[in-house]
Amino acid sequence: MDLIPCVFLVKHGSMDVFLMILVLLLGSSCFFSPVYGYDPLDPNGNITIRWDVLQENDDGTQDVRLSIVNYQLFRHVDAPGWKLSWTWPGDEVIWNILGAEATEQGNCSKFKGKQLPHCCEKEPVIIDLLPGAPYNQQVLNCCRGGVLTSMLQDPGKYVAAFQMHVGSAGGTDGGSTTPRIPGNFSVGIPGYSCGEPFQVPPTKFNEDQGRRRTQAFATWNVTCSYSQFRASSAPTCCVSLSAFYNKTIVPCPQCSCACQGQPGSQCLNPGESPPVLQLQHNESPKPLVQCSHHMCPIQVHWHIKQSYTQYWRVKITVKNLNYVKNYSAWNLVVLHPNLRNVTQVFSFNYKPLNVYGNINDTGMFYGIQYYNDMLLQSGKNGNVQTEMLLHKDAGVFTFKEGWAFPRKISFNGEDCVMPSPDDYPRLPNAAHFDAQIASF
Repeated sequence: MDLIPCVFLVKHGSMDVFLMILVLLLGSSCFFSPVYGYDPLDPNGNITIRWDVLQENDDGTQDVRLSIVNYQLFRHVDAPGWKLSWTWPGDEVIWNILGAEATEQGNCSKFKGKQLPHCCEKEPVIIDLLPGAPYNQQVLNCCRGGVLTSMLQDPGKYVAAFQMHVGSAGGTDGGSTTPRIPGNFSVGIPGYSCGEPFQVPPTKFNEDQGRRRTQAFATWNVTCSYSQFRASSAPTCCVSLSAFYNKTIVPCPQCSCACQGQPGSQCLNPGESPPVLQLQHNESPKPLVQCSHHMCPIQVHWHIKQSYTQYWRVKITVKNLNYVKNYSAWNLVVLHPNLRNVTQVFSFNYKPLNVYGNINDTGMFYGIQYYNDMLLQSGKNGNVQTEMLLHKDAGVFTFKEGWAFPRKISFNGEDCVMPSPDDYPRLPNAAHFDAQIASF
């Protein structure tokens, strides 16, 4: 439930009186909750569930293919992965399934003396098979443990799929009843909320290397949007800043993600050993971070390293302060006006995000496969770093007023807490700075 404040303007008598009334309303009132799921750096991003009816059989059963498509530019689904669920409108059951499995079979006592269905739950929960599943249980785009990459980072792995043979328990005694499309879908990932199914033109499939096309009997889509406010009550990363022209290192803001001693926050001081964790299947561990003034699992440091005649150099360091999690296929999204003149990125992959046509001020950094695409847990090796060379845009580039620092940074799609602009490293006096620049 989203509790959203609303502001009302009330006119009283002959005097205009501005009354601030804090009203706790559901997300469907006042400022609608979808606004909170809108990401200006990925305005069209969503996860789409596609329900394709491939075949309707004489006995009233259906063959259905479900696809989960991550249409997000940089936000991905990490382990333990998606857990798809829905609510059947009647007494439908899943007779068989390939490429996934239901977590519970449920009560199938109605089918005594017969082969039992795979799942008889009114609200089934479906999970992906793990890599290495038997070949006779696999379908295309299955068996990755529920992990989905983003569209830009790995275009070959942002789709998951499985197939089901579904029917109605009411049709087992000769009364054939066609299954109906379910509702109340959920992908089982914190932060995502799904709408109702809506029918779209039938999906078409390529066969024989694209020389023949077939199509589904009918197709429904379900759109699921993400909100960081729904995912977590607190941020999960912060940004610190420094520059060669100032000895001051601007730290992450105090209590960016939590405060030491706050209920629910756990941390370890350097030298202490983390406890042994016992986790259930498909359960993510709660963060156990290194004790700090900001208490964030992830810290991003932006350092203005050097200035040349026509170029300037930046060093970016991403540090994992979480003792219980490695970040695979991580990514960093940066908003800065000089990214349109990136000359070279030395040890990260880089792709620009041109979501607004010619405005090229946003880019995604991510690790090089088998080199630094895994950000290890807190410790000696729990960091990744790169340097970046940018061309100075004549008439625009300046070190004044903090222009050389990023406007926004997000890690794995989560916005990081930035220091206040008032705290940014400032230029020294002009004479001293000119002498510094002349030395390069």
